[in-house]
Amino acid sequence: MSATSDDGRFAEGLRRRWRRTERTYSADESRPLRGYLTAMAAFGVYTAGWATVVKMRGRPLPDRPVPWDVALTAVATFRLSRLLSKASVTSPLRAPFTTFQGPQGPAELHEEARSEGAKDTVGELVTCPFCMSVWVASTLTAGQLLWPRATRTSMGALTALAGADALQLAYSALVARTTEE
Repeated sequence: MSATSDDGRFAEGLRRRWRRTERTYSADESRPLRGYLTAMAAFGVYTAGWATVVKMRGRPLPDRPVPWDVALTAVATFRLSRLLSKASVTSPLRAPFTTFQGPQGPAELHEEARSEGAKDTVGELVTCPFCMSVWVASTLTAGQLLWPRATRTSMGALTALAGADALQLAYSALVARTTEE
């Protein structure tokens, strides 16, 4: 018996086990588990890539995160994730992977992922601010390590934008409440 035939049987066994896992997990729903696995692998490669660049540049990692940077990163991540995944102006970036469903909140859209192979997974990622935030937080973290001044300036602008959004919504709610008859 050759190593090649053993490898083939092993690979076929893994494929059978994976198909069974997909069937039992999905419970008659279409879930793009392979796409999710690919997205997780892509995120791992992306994160390892920027971590390698940080190491090659000799940038020191902080012993612990500075609370102010964590807060700034959180607000900037929130705002940039919503901007990328929901804003009308960024819809051309999502259009190859989504279908427009209608407006959803002030200056935001509701879009559905296209169910065309890999477009399903990418569509889910680009329309989900929670999913997008993982990539954004990782990118902002890399930026803080590689280009701290420029990244903090950008995060400050995004944080100011989030504050302005909150004030716009509060003002609109106050106007609506005071003008009700």
